[in-house]
Amino acid sequence: MSSEFWPGAEPFKIKVVEPIKLLPREERINAIEKAGLNPFLLSSSQVFIDLLTDSGTGAMSDNQWAGMMLGDESYAGSRNFYNLENTVKDIFHCEYFLPTHQGRGAENVLFPLLIKEGQYVPGNMHFDTTKAHIEIAGGVGVNLVREEAYKPSVSAPFKGDMDTDKLRSFIQDKGRDRVAFIIMTITCNSAGGQPVSMANMKEVHDIAREFEIPLFIDAARFAENAYFIKKREDGYQNKTIKEITREFFSLAQGFTMSAKKDGLVNIGGLIGIASDEGLFRRAQERLVPVEGFVTYGGLAGRDMEAVARGLYEVIEEDYLEQRINQVAYLGKELTDLGVPIQKPVGGHAVFVDGKSFLSHIPQEHFPSHALAVELYIEGGVRGVEIGTLLAGRDPQTGENVMPELDLLRLTIPRRTYTDNHMKYVAHVFSRLQEKKESIRGMKLTYEPKILRHFTASFAWLT
Repeated sequence: MSSEFWPGAEPFKIKVVEPIKLLPREERINAIEKAGLNPFLLSSSQVFIDLLTDSGTGAMSDNQWAGMMLGDESYAGSRNFYNLENTVKDIFHCEYFLPTHQGRGAENVLFPLLIKEGQYVPGNMHFDTTKAHIEIAGGVGVNLVREEAYKPSVSAPFKGDMDTDKLRSFIQDKGRDRVAFIIMTITCNSAGGQPVSMANMKEVHDIAREFEIPLFIDAARFAENAYFIKKREDGYQNKTIKEITREFFSLAQGFTMSAKKDGLVNIGGLIGIASDEGLFRRAQERLVPVEGFVTYGGLAGRDMEAVARGLYEVIEEDYLEQRINQVAYLGKELTDLGVPIQKPVGGHAVFVDGKSFLSHIPQEHFPSHALAVELYIEGGVRGVEIGTLLAGRDPQTGENVMPELDLLRLTIPRRTYTDNHMKYVAHVFSRLQEKKESIRGMKLTYEPKILRHFTASFAWLT
């Protein structure tokens, strides 16, 4: 920190507020039933505290809002593009950069250039949109996260690490030509926002180089991951977040990023390519028809300026200290109540072990999703299931995937809520503790083929 004394106060003051309102219980019940028992389909006005996602839901700084007024909305060659390009090259140690409208836009541009039909993409643990874009491109995503990640009660400093023994065995078993690329997600969202160590990234880099397989990074929460490296990994305590980031990204061929997380903005995405000009040119060609011209990529100039400024703000250690501590605070409040969570608490969310909390509900009846619905009914709090519903169906068998982790994610937007809001969430859980045996499982009544959790509908089991 910048001083020896840290009072625990937020390193910012509030300039603008947005009113929120807790609807009466009967109105909440009516709202969630009309939404098909799917919190995604609620109106934001029906939600009191919204912990659905940290993607694009945070508050921007006065500096970012000032930058928005300097938006150059030229179709080609906007000065904001060049500001963002310089920022990306400076922080991420890459030579080439393209903007996209958000992270899934980056995946949609890059993945089809890397994947051939039937190839595998091993990673520590893929998130939903990453897995979907791998499959849309004809590939198969494979999760090779370390075993401790599947044990919520076991605390380890880097539960997002790739199991390098499994990675090597997988490549040898399938053959190098059947592996399109390797991807490291930081922090590892599906495992509970768990960080990846520098040592593990170096091991994965060495394996990728040995087999001549490209290595990419899903960089949505790069700064939070770098903060955990600084705090938990030997040899990095005296390095800056920027220095750690540059070292980490120097080990990969490139990255995709949703800037809606650690870009501290409401919209935006990035593609970074370390040095492969040929891949960059092919990505440019694909970007134009699916996202937009190469110097805006689906973004207004003002949005690019906000990203350029946000990327520097997110690597400030005062910001990261408060951010990580607030998430940990909610985790401690729930742990003190006896609510089972993924330990240690990750960078952007607290992940409740829904399968354990509602142990009377079989996994095929979506215990964590049922908990998300009851959380809204009980207190107007919106969370999201990261489990059986999100895992979807096996593309080959059509059967529901039953992941080892079945979690309810309580995702904290950046610079948005106070610790009193976190206390309220914990209070709602204290009430759910008293009635959890009466919470019912659920069944699907409508199910889209891809990313079903966004728009599916449900009914309670009787």
